[in-house]
Amino acid sequence: MPRAAAKHQANEIEPGASTPCGLSEAEARARLLAEGPNELPRSRRRTPLRIAIEVVREPMLALLLGGGAVYLLLGDLREALTLLCFATLSIAITIIQEARTERVLEALRDLTSPRALVVRDSERHRVAGREVVRGDIVMLAEGDRIPADLLLVQSRDLQVDESLLTGESVPVRKAAATSLDRTVKYRPGGDDVPAAFSGSLVVRGSGIGEAVATGARTQIGAIGQALSSLESEAPRLQMQTRRLVRFFAMAGATISALVVLLYGWLRGGWLDGILAGIALGMSMLPEEFPMVLTIFMAMGAWRISQVRVLTRRAAAIEALGSATVLCTDKTGTLTKNQMAVAELRTPDGGVFALLNGSGIVPEAFRDLVELGVLASAEIPFDPMEKAFYELASERLPRRPGTSDRQLVRSYGLRPELLAMSNVWRTGAGNPDCLVAAKGSPEAILKLCRLGADRVVSIRKDADAMAADGLRVLGVARARHAESRLVDEQTGFAFEFVGLVGLADPLRPEVRDAVASCQSAGIRVVMITGDYPATAKAIAREAGLDVADVVTGEELRALSAADLCRVVKTTTVFARIMSDQKLAIVSALKANGEIVAMTGDGVNDAPSLKAADIGIAMGGRGTDVAREASSIVLLDDDFGSIVKTIRLGRRIYDNLRKAMSFIFAVHIPIAGLALMPLLLGLPILFGPIHIAFLEMVIDPVCSLVFEAESEEEDIMERPARDPEEALFTRPLMARSLVQGVLAWAVVAAVFLLGLDWGIPENELRALTFFALVVSIVGLVLVNRAFSASLASALLRPNRALGAVIAIDSTVLGLVLLWPSANALFQFEPPRLSDLAAVLAAAVGLVALLELLKSLGAAHQLKHFAARRNR
Repeated sequence: MPRAAAKHQANEIEPGASTPCGLSEAEARARLLAEGPNELPRSRRRTPLRIAIEVVREPMLALLLGGGAVYLLLGDLREALTLLCFATLSIAITIIQEARTERVLEALRDLTSPRALVVRDSERHRVAGREVVRGDIVMLAEGDRIPADLLLVQSRDLQVDESLLTGESVPVRKAAATSLDRTVKYRPGGDDVPAAFSGSLVVRGSGIGEAVATGARTQIGAIGQALSSLESEAPRLQMQTRRLVRFFAMAGATISALVVLLYGWLRGGWLDGILAGIALGMSMLPEEFPMVLTIFMAMGAWRISQVRVLTRRAAAIEALGSATVLCTDKTGTLTKNQMAVAELRTPDGGVFALLNGSGIVPEAFRDLVELGVLASAEIPFDPMEKAFYELASERLPRRPGTSDRQLVRSYGLRPELLAMSNVWRTGAGNPDCLVAAKGSPEAILKLCRLGADRVVSIRKDADAMAADGLRVLGVARARHAESRLVDEQTGFAFEFVGLVGLADPLRPEVRDAVASCQSAGIRVVMITGDYPATAKAIAREAGLDVADVVTGEELRALSAADLCRVVKTTTVFARIMSDQKLAIVSALKANGEIVAMTGDGVNDAPSLKAADIGIAMGGRGTDVAREASSIVLLDDDFGSIVKTIRLGRRIYDNLRKAMSFIFAVHIPIAGLALMPLLLGLPILFGPIHIAFLEMVIDPVCSLVFEAESEEEDIMERPARDPEEALFTRPLMARSLVQGVLAWAVVAAVFLLGLDWGIPENELRALTFFALVVSIVGLVLVNRAFSASLASALLRPNRALGAVIAIDSTVLGLVLLWPSANALFQFEPPRLSDLAAVLAAAVGLVALLELLKSLGAAHQLKHFAARRNR
């Protein structure tokens, strides 16, 4: 139906029916004053300054700032500025990200304040949506955004798109209320509900409704309140890192204090003791941990953006690698969110499937498609009617003589007859018109007045199509004289033409993406507002194991404990409302799962915010969904989720490698700073040496490990245990063994050099060289958890070559350049001694590789046992 005609219907709602006179202007103003404007309440916005104060209170950032201040007091400007720069960068990133989330309710308010046509004092007025009050009579026409929750007084062929609230793209049919009981609470979704809801869009027909709820009291307002009440949880990795930093800081402070006391007490040199304590404290100060976490999260967000995925909260990257459940909407996420004709059936038993085929529609099915188009609006708003037009334009060549048809009259849907008909004048001088009808199979069969046997056969076909998840329409035609058109569709002598099955087709990449998730130990759960049969059909097509479907009604009857039990095994949830999506996500999290949730509608926003990883569709998603999420798929490609999970696992792996390296490398550094004090030997390293070592360690952590490519089995492992610590006992034991062995090699160089009488400054240089090459050996060994060193060396890592080349050059200058020798108290070692140290380092790497291969075999058994569980 043309839009102009639809608008005209707003003035002629029901023949013979009177339009309610509505409120008076005085009553409307009084209610507006008493109940407030029709918009969501404005929460107190968090200003950037307020967010900055909250961020600075975080222990991790406080340590960064405090460490920078300490280095500044010590006169080490490079370290001070480095730490302060990283702290400032981290604060700025956090402020930007947190300020974005404050726009969630602003986006909701934009949706809930359209213009509205209301009746007041028996006259129609166009008012701002925020001025609509409870009791207002609101006129609805095609294309209108509904301004408040309405109880429908009148309805004429009214269909409404409620996808913002239910997630389902197919419009729902509306019926007028039989009694004006304003205490009855209706919910979005389903046909013939005598209520329309704020934020929904009228796609067909017209109606009149009485506003029964405005602002925060509407269905969309309830979603806004749920959003504002949800508190984002601190990321687990951040909490674990805080505990780790506190432990190292306390241990370093305690040991440094003991060193000062021991040195002063045993040797009597309190000033030298203070310098030794500072050196030891610097060797154990864990500033790399928060710095590495910051860099890895920022670089991870950049890498993920290369596959067209926007990371709005960098902390979500950590959770990606440990996701155990992926909750996904159906419409627009697994499917294309656009209806398409999937199957055609003719009365003689002919069947033609379209979704997986191509080419021209066969001649036997041409009439069925053409009549479907003729029974639709000339300018279609309804997605199913758009599907008819798309099929006809792409796969049905236009027949000669069809362009001069003129629409004579339309018959809309009625609650008692769910069919619509268009009457077309077929040509000049032809007294008969073509009548094209489409509607529910039951309504079309009623119009065609078929025999009992034919009716049973057609219903059987329609049921089979519905069982496959298709939305089934019947199509019929009739011939009738234009001069004697009847008042009702039942007055035509219709001939049954066939059945049309429509579906929202599966996205082509979904099956492979679901299979990848399953191989990675990630359970995929579909949560949809659609009907169970449709949900089950799409789930099967996507490759999900559909044992049972739990509906919203069944879910409502469950206790919290029962829901936690049900979500452990259920793969498909159908006819689910917004609050129930949130309940499902909460139940999964209560079971210890790390939950990723995808969505695009306003109804998805609370569950997106509550999930560990909220993933919004950026192309078609609402602003509310995007603002509530932590990750946005810019191309709406479900396959990007798998790419993102793969990258998340890679980032987490590399982060653990870096943390393991940091832990291991600090053992020989601290050991060499402590050993001379305990054994009464010459002091090896002062603050300048430790500062130089930090120049080696920091770039290695932030550049080499971050740039490391993924392990081959990264998507074949089971999902990481949600409660697993960043530093597991096996990983800590491995780092401890590596660090102790590296310390043993360097300590052996130091002690043997003392025994052989090597001069103190030359021995200090040789020991320093041994420590640096041992650090490089630890880097090479830790590039892969399970792969051998040979295979790891074959994997490209430009940062590794660059860092080793730069460190080698600087180390050569420190050892050979006279000015640097004086600063570091070095004397150039002999080549034979350097060669012996290199040989020892190679032996260290070989030993560590042997230990790693033994650990990898044990890890494989561990993964196999977890997968079997």
